[in-house]
Amino acid sequence: MQRSTDRFLTTHTGSLPRPEDLIQMMYAKESGVPVEPVALAARVQSAVAEVVKKQAEAGVDLVNDGELSKPSYATYVKDRLNGFGGTGNTFVYQDLDEYPNLAKRVFGDPGRSRRKTPACNAPISVRDAGAAVADVENLKAALAVVKARGGFMSAASPGVVSLFFRNDHYPSQEAYLFAIADAMRHEYETVAKTGFVLQIDCPDLGMGRHIQYAKLPLDEFRKRAQLHVEALNHALANISPDQLRIHVCWGNYEGPHHRDVPFADIIDIVFKARPNAISFEAANPRHAHEWTLFEKVKLPAGKVLIPGVLESKSNFIEHPELIAQRIARYANLVGRDNVIAGSDCGYGTWVGQAAVDPDVVWAKMAAMAEGARIATKQFWK
Repeated sequence: MQRSTDRFLTTHTGSLPRPEDLIQMMYAKESGVPVEPVALAARVQSAVAEVVKKQAEAGVDLVNDGELSKPSYATYVKDRLNGFGGTGNTFVYQDLDEYPNLAKRVFGDPGRSRRKTPACNAPISVRDAGAAVADVENLKAALAVVKARGGFMSAASPGVVSLFFRNDHYPSQEAYLFAIADAMRHEYETVAKTGFVLQIDCPDLGMGRHIQYAKLPLDEFRKRAQLHVEALNHALANISPDQLRIHVCWGNYEGPHHRDVPFADIIDIVFKARPNAISFEAANPRHAHEWTLFEKVKLPAGKVLIPGVLESKSNFIEHPELIAQRIARYANLVGRDNVIAGSDCGYGTWVGQAAVDPDVVWAKMAAMAEGARIATKQFWK
């Protein structure tokens, strides 16, 4: 893990705004319109170079490729793995179900409405082993010409894949999860072998409660979440925990979120996951109060917190002083060396998603860097 002993570092969750021309190319591809593969690959490569430069210019220390090659942080696996050729999945968000007018607006989002989630209807195996390699090479090339503290790359967890893609093939949920884990191991290890930190996106541990497992009592959900972590740890067995981050969230959509499972109800399960760094929502109105959890819960040795100090659904630019206060709350509780500033979630979760104006995104990042500098002066004198 990219730690610091002299200042607070900054990072973010992963997805970032895509250029408009790339959005149109990816819309066409998702719709089945023929897209010249060489031209698309070239545009992804140049877009990654652009987004890495913007991160560095905004003062972000730990940067990534913006997930620009993927239609979304989770559904991209259908293009890289065999076995997903069934009918599309449908989703009921427990919180939105109580507010149908709002649900229409959320599900009408141009990116969300275009996502493809075919069910698993055959054995899962790696189809496109070169995709992860191309992602790695794009980030390496972009980092060669900018100044950044380090790089990370994101990948979907077995659990979140099982959330978005219904199982119509394997005899049990456990068999399905471990089949996904075995297939995703290639991507995970491809990233790790380059030396980049690998972030595993695990909204299944938070959002899964009010979508995938909404009908289960809490204790039964916790058993399922534990199984998700076991499958994840199985897939990550050959990667050092220090080279791993996990991102936990409750869904990157502008909904009421009053059915979100409290962080306190899953924190012990999150701690059991192999990654040493834990990225989580900590800035939005539903979860900003949960910093007090760490007044009671001890951070395990070796673990690092990446609390969100920036909201991912609001065009408000957080004041640097507020960001410094948010960083300080965690540093006072778990130690300054165990805190990295981050964002609640991504700013381009789905291709075409634009809840936050792209120019505002970069202003938010710059505010985070300034807030980290203010907090650093308080903790390192």
